[in-house]
Amino acid sequence: MAKKKGIALIAHDNLKPLLVEWARDNMKYLSQHTLCATGTTGALLQKETGLKVKKFKSGPLGGDQQIGAKIATGGVDAVIFFWDPLSPHSHDVDVKALLRIAVVYNVPMACNRATADAIMACWMGSAKN
Repeated sequence: MAKKKGIALIAHDNLKPLLVEWARDNMKYLSQHTLCATGTTGALLQKETGLKVKKFKSGPLGGDQQIGAKIATGGVDAVIFFWDPLSPHSHDVDVKALLRIAVVYNVPMACNRATADAIMACWMGSAKN
């Protein structure tokens, strides 16, 4: 197997069920890597999938920033963040900071199922080599 990757999983409330569904579809691959998530998302993922997930604080309470710090220290190789652009969020500035830090450190970020699938397909393909 290729090097273990650090994968951050985040979803706004309306999209948490979609992230759980995506994680179920990718459990075989995700279970081989180090997962972290914001608090509520991580708890839901553990409950619904059984995946081992390091939980940070809830996004509005600083979890997005904690994941940003993990990116800056090299502990996250990709962010899967199903964010809801149609709903207002009290912590929009934290979300923007997380997006910024991912770009600064050249960490791929998926914001919907299509891009999450693309990252997984790319990584799974390279794991076979």
